Amino acid sequence: MNTDIAHMQHALRLAEAGLGATYPNPSVGAVIVKAGQVVGTGATARGGRPHAETIAIGQAGSDAKDATLYVTLEPCSHHGQTPPCVEAIIAAGIKKVVIACGDPNPLVAGQGIAALQATGIEVVQNICEGEALRINEGFFSLIKRKRPFVNLKIATSLDAKITDYQGSSKWITGDAARQYGHCLRSKNDAILTGIATVIADNPSMDCRIKGLENNSPQRVVLDRNLRIAKDAKILPAWIFSYDIEGEAIKELQKNGSQIFSCSESEFTLENVLLQLGQLGITRLLIEAGSRLSSAFLRENLVDRIYWFRSPMIIGKNGLNAIEGDDLPLAEINRYRLVELKQVGGDVLEVYDIKP
Repeated sequence: MNTDIAHMQHALRLAEAGLGATYPNPSVGAVIVKAGQVVGTGATARGGRPHAETIAIGQAGSDAKDATLYVTLEPCSHHGQTPPCVEAIIAAGIKKVVIACGDPNPLVAGQGIAALQATGIEVVQNICEGEALRINEGFFSLIKRKRPFVNLKIATSLDAKITDYQGSSKWITGDAARQYGHCLRSKNDAILTGIATVIADNPSMDCRIKGLENNSPQRVVLDRNLRIAKDAKILPAWIFSYDIEGEAIKELQKNGSQIFSCSESEFTLENVLLQLGQLGITRLLIEAGSRLSSAFLRENLVDRIYWFRSPMIIGKNGLNAIEGDDLPLAEINRYRLVELKQVGGDVLEVYDIKP
């Protein structure tokens, strides 16, 4: 394998490990190499700071001089809550910077690369670009579309049912698929469901895998009429509702929940996504009932579908995973299969929306 690719793959693994913990910042990985040896590594810290480059430089110390830095995203060149990474790179005496992909943020957008080149540092671009773009697709979505990248998780029988004829959904998929679902939660900044699911199942929507307990996403509930119980397991949460006043809001706020109120005309799925974008959410996972999941699909707001299929047949009286009005063929969303694999006794199909 090409040396640059090998070291960039190392940096990409560091970046991927941080997904779900760095919003509103991207998750970046950095590796510093000198004389063929790795002398420093870094990944964006929880909450987005410090940045990967400065962590790696700090670890490398004096060995950073005349070394090569591999970084998964163009280094920042603007002053924010921390000084620009470009300044730290120049001050460390790094002689070469290999970058996986550029940063679309208008505050950076090529300026980081230009600043490095202006001081005589060699810059190599677009190494493992495709994988770097995939890892930070949420950050890029926030910058370009002002909303998070939306993942939809569905778990069904072979005949696409999410409950049996009695309304029971525990457990359609096996333990391995459920464990995978918890890992998926940990890679998203927020998880969204509807009040119907909260009332029916009282889910906690957190990560319950050893080692990921601190990686639970921000929980979001769509609850137009604020019907959520004050002792619901999903609380505290961000709750989107109509303009409502009263003791119910105060009780929820006491427990750490935030209420985002809007008029009936403003209460749309697209507006919810835009507001989540304003709150810095880059990656959103939807785990909801058939009506809400179908609404996101019908409004063309789902970027990726994770569909777990269990090897069982429930029959016609089970609840369909996708409900709602039929659409003409010309208006049906088109998805392409990008991954198919066995997860325990179940099958996972991953679909991306076609451009």
